[in-house]
Amino acid sequence: MMRAAIFTIDSGIYKAKAESAAASALKRMLEQVGFEVKAAGVLPQEREVVATVLRQLSDSESVELILTTGAVGYQAEDCAPDAVSDVAETLLPGIPEALRAYNLRYSKSSMMERMMAGIRRKTLLINLPESAKRAKEDMEYILLEAVQVVENLNL
Repeated sequence: MMRAAIFTIDSGIYKAKAESAAASALKRMLEQVGFEVKAAGVLPQEREVVATVLRQLSDSESVELILTTGAVGYQAEDCAPDAVSDVAETLLPGIPEALRAYNLRYSKSSMMERMMAGIRRKTLLINLPESAKRAKEDMEYILLEAVQVVENLNL
C-alpha cells in the first residue's frame, strides 16, 4: 500500500487549530485510490518548519508522497515552494508547469503561483493550491502520473 502525508501551510489555520478543507478533500481522494494517509495536519507558514517536516518524513521513508496545500503565492510568507526546493534532491518542474497551464483555463491569476514538485530519496513532494476545490481538481489532473512516479521510485 502506498503511504502519503498531507499538510496545509497556513499560519492562520495553524493558530486557530482548525481543520483544512483542502487536506480533508485530498485525504478522501487518496484513500479512494489506495493510499494510506499516515499524517495530515496544518503547519505554520515558516520555511524552516515546513522543510524540516518534509525532510524528516522523506528521510524516514514513512511515506512515498507528501502533498502540501497553500503558501504557493508570491507573498513573503508563501514558503511552500521554497521548502520543497530546500529539501528536494531532484526537482520535477513539469508538474507545476502542467498545473499552471491547466489552471489558466479558469483564472489568469494562477500564473502567479509558484508551486513546486520534487523528489527526496523515495518520496514525491508536490505543492498544491490552498483552495479545497482547486487542490482536489489539480490532484485529480496529475494523479496517474504521481502514482506512476511513486511506484517507480519504490520498485
